[in-house]
Amino acid sequence: MSEKPGNQTPDTPNVSETELREMKVDELRQEAKDENISGTSGMRKEELVQEVAKARSEGGGNGDGGTDADDLGAGPEGGRIRHGDASSSSLKYSQEVTSTEDEPEREGRSLATTHHEVIRQWAEERGGSPATVEGTEHGDHLGVLRIDFGGDDSNLRRVSWEEWFKTFDGRRLNFIYQEQRTDGSQSNFFRLENPEREDA
Repeated sequence: MSEKPGNQTPDTPNVSETELREMKVDELRQEAKDENISGTSGMRKEELVQEVAKARSEGGGNGDGGTDADDLGAGPEGGRIRHGDASSSSLKYSQEVTSTEDEPEREGRSLATTHHEVIRQWAEERGGSPATVEGTEHGDHLGVLRIDFGGDDSNLRRVSWEEWFKTFDGRRLNFIYQEQRTDGSQSNFFRLENPEREDA
């Protein structure tokens, strides 16, 4: 009986799948995004490895390894919570989420993150889009940040995720949210907190 080659794909020359498997899922998702592979948010690690390896072998892998302007990824804090003198007690008791693979410890658990892709996925799973409150702008800078779930709030103006996260990181905000209510139903609860100021 011949030996199985394991998970190596014979039709992906010059691409080290072993190297890809050593990457974190978030990094693989970013690689997939750089290769213009769609639908990555629902893929498991092995699927991402296969898709990235396939795209690299087809495209010759001549990317410079740089990130696009609209790159989300983890953000400057790697998803970790920002702390400061005005950190709320709800932040203290929230479960820190630093990866799209992190799961709530229990239903209704308060979660907190600065991870761009986690926030984007959470919003988009609920039909939400990045937005700002009209009339709260500071010169060229966005005003109060919100997520627009398609309600009838005429004060909200939709913006790009790139703009939203630039402001989010510039103000050193934390994203406190819930995946589910205590009864297990999907929750749209979130709030933004600046740990250095009482108001966000």
